[in-house]
Amino acid sequence: MTVVFEADKRTSTPFRFDNVGSFLRPAELKDARKRFAAGDISRQQLRSVEDATIEDLISKQKEVGLGAITDGEFRRSWWHLDFMWGLHGVEKRDIGNGYQFKGKETRAETARVPGKISGEDHPFIEHFKFVQQFEEEGVVARQTIPAPAQFLSELQRPENKESTDEFYPDQDALIEDIAAAYRTFIKELYEAGCRNLQIDDCTWGMLVDENYWKSRNDNTSVEELSRAFVTLNNKAITGHPEDLTITTHVCRGNYQSTWASSGAYDKVAEVLFGEENVKAYYLEFDTERAGGFESLSKVSDGKLVVLGLFSSKLPELEDKEEIKARIEEASKHVPLERLCISPQCGFASTEEGNILTEKEQWEKLALVREVAEEVWGK
Repeated sequence: MTVVFEADKRTSTPFRFDNVGSFLRPAELKDARKRFAAGDISRQQLRSVEDATIEDLISKQKEVGLGAITDGEFRRSWWHLDFMWGLHGVEKRDIGNGYQFKGKETRAETARVPGKISGEDHPFIEHFKFVQQFEEEGVVARQTIPAPAQFLSELQRPENKESTDEFYPDQDALIEDIAAAYRTFIKELYEAGCRNLQIDDCTWGMLVDENYWKSRNDNTSVEELSRAFVTLNNKAITGHPEDLTITTHVCRGNYQSTWASSGAYDKVAEVLFGEENVKAYYLEFDTERAGGFESLSKVSDGKLVVLGLFSSKLPELEDKEEIKARIEEASKHVPLERLCISPQCGFASTEEGNILTEKEQWEKLALVREVAEEVWGK
């Protein structure tokens, strides 16, 4: 494959070599969380372990060459629910069934609405500030949060819909409050110094899955839900400062190396890639479950695509030449200068983590960097 030289190297997010966000929790952190849950250590003692392990993680991220650093989601149990629990008017609830993945079921927890939703003074602001202190030239702190559409989907789960409708009988009022809460959070995050926000969104992976539609008993269409989701997401990020880079990540589930849905992007590409007001898309493309690259032709001019060609679920390293061939194939639909590469998802979307070792995790990222340098130059 033809190498693009130094002039094309990206100096802002997303970077040619990038990562989605979460990392495997080290043993000492897992142990501390268990001890805290059992009442054996205080919250401050847990925080001290979190701080130490995050600082070590950031050093390793810099060592492997990542330009965007995160806290690895070490202060969270879930990639999405912890953020929702941090919003006002939202509570943590145990329920009868967890999320269904291929051959596995998660812990049975959810976010439920007992009051009016708002987004001020979210705990993630302080989480970001801790990471921000480790920024340096060429290294930016990234904050990851679940998409507004993901939050709406959580509130409309069968287990939650009755309570959601009870407090928000007017769907439009719910949409407006979710969007307003996110705008408040984004404003406060920006004021704290954040210039790189990633919105994680599995709703699109759900919409392209045939089994999802078999489980519904209404007449809602892919088009209708796609429009509803993109409208909410855009409403939530509207008016954000121009120097705040907002991107989105789309996958089909990631829990202990399993997945939740399948389907190509084709059914949602026109709306997702053409109308969502983000700078870039981090997209799952590591297996045939995500389909081909043809749908990328719908990506609006100027937007970037981070190809998730490497699996964060498996320890085996990908073949470099096969990856390069896939990048070349994708470049037929989006110009090479608008492409970057990363794993298809984080390494630990929940605290349980995927089934590989920390050593294998870093080897995987080193391979992603190596391929990026060979394709785009150092």
